[in-house]
Amino acid sequence: MPPRIRPHFVRAACLGAAALALLGVFALYTRPAFLVTLVDQLWACF
Repeated sequence: MPPRIRPHFVRAACLGAAALALLGVFALYTRPAFLVTLVDQLWACF
């Protein structure tokens, strides 16, 4: 790739990965049972 296009590609890839991670987190919030299990596991560590 030419040097001018590469930073744009890297930035777009990072933004896409961040958006995908956010969508995954928001999708998990639609499942309350998962959140209860997660909190129970975190609480068990203490």
